[in-house]
Amino acid sequence: MKYWFITGISSGLGKALAQSVMENNDFVIGTFRKQSQVDHFNEMYQGKGFAYLLDITNFNEIENVVHAIISQFGKIDVLVNNAGVGFVGAIEEASINEIKNVFEINLFGTLKLTQAVLPFMRKQKNGNIVQISSHGGIKAFAGFGIYNASKFALEGFSEALAEEVKPLGIKVLIVEPGPFRTSFAGNGLIEAQHKIDDYSDTAGIFRTKLKNVDGKQEGDPVKAAKAIIKSVNSENSILRLPLGKIAIKTIGIKLENVKTAIEFYKEIAEDSVYG
Repeated sequence: MKYWFITGISSGLGKALAQSVMENNDFVIGTFRKQSQVDHFNEMYQGKGFAYLLDITNFNEIENVVHAIISQFGKIDVLVNNAGVGFVGAIEEASINEIKNVFEINLFGTLKLTQAVLPFMRKQKNGNIVQISSHGGIKAFAGFGIYNASKFALEGFSEALAEEVKPLGIKVLIVEPGPFRTSFAGNGLIEAQHKIDDYSDTAGIFRTKLKNVDGKQEGDPVKAAKAIIKSVNSENSILRLPLGKIAIKTIGIKLENVKTAIEFYKEIAEDSVYG
């Protein structure tokens, strides 16, 4: 039996993953932001899971929860950094405080929790770290730039981490979902408070489109959860797991754009060196 530590299991992909892990006869250690949710989970899933109260922007809480888990359960086999926040608005529309909030949750909290768990996985000489990113962690969209930046940063450190921990028996998996039927585009979405009319045809269109798709997304969180479990249990060590047809399409567009740029500027690039 594996012990899965999953942040943000109150709804969406986190909730679906927690349920699927327990159905797979593994043990879930989950986190919530409200004590009432913690109490309800612990009453409902005795012997199958256990929940803690955690705000991932509070680094002291992170350390305390990780040490409590090790003390109570002895190990963490799989860490899933699922807790995150969406943010929509043009770059110029976003305030510094709004930007900091997104990065505190999507990057720094995730980074700190990863750092807190790593010493125990190194001691075990095994473990899996699953980073829930987005197809927006590869391809940016007008109106989504701050969110994109936070996920680009997540993917950047996770890609380096994968190389650092591979010799230690630890695997890293970056999950890149497209639009899934969760609360991400609804109650879970934060909007820039300041709006500029000049961006109505770019960021504004994206903002409206994102809201309108809420509840109609192509992705099934339960199927996504099963795909993640299958990937974690696989013997392969492929770094990225795109999820959904839209994710495949948008990531493919980004790769083609990069390939086109390399080919277009190849001669200029090669002439920029000594010799």
